[in-house]
Amino acid sequence: MAAEPQYHRAPATPQKKSDVVVEGVVYCQSCKYAGSWSLTGAKPIPSARVSVTCKDSRHHVTFYKTYQADKHGYFYAQLDGFKLSHGILDHPLQACTVKLVSSPLATCNVSTNLNYGIDGAKLRSEGKVLRSLHYEAVIYAAGPLAFRPETCSNHHG
Repeated sequence: MAAEPQYHRAPATPQKKSDVVVEGVVYCQSCKYAGSWSLTGAKPIPSARVSVTCKDSRHHVTFYKTYQADKHGYFYAQLDGFKLSHGILDHPLQACTVKLVSSPLATCNVSTNLNYGIDGAKLRSEGKVLRSLHYEAVIYAAGPLAFRPETCSNHHG
């Protein structure tokens, strides 16, 4: 019996999906430290909103989305559709920033520029990568960011 031609290659490894994620925490800055970059005494803001904007080397916006923090003020922004290219200027560390959008707390809803929450916080790499067989997420950090109370009297802390 003649051997059948071998058309079977080694099982093709499925293309690994690679995501870019930005994480951070949004706080309410204590009145005691308003105007400073201190988060001493700050409390996380549940459901605060932030935006992630990425621009290409010509400063055109290539990605924009808002994200809502969880009940601990933590946001995990999965940049769906962001293409991780190998061009250094299109890399998330250079291309993307995070800004404060809104706070659900009427008592703490004034944006601060702490860690550039108004101007746009640059991302930083902390060497975090989530890996599984067919998935990889490169996780960058931004912030922490903070809102502050609109009015601070000497009676609040």
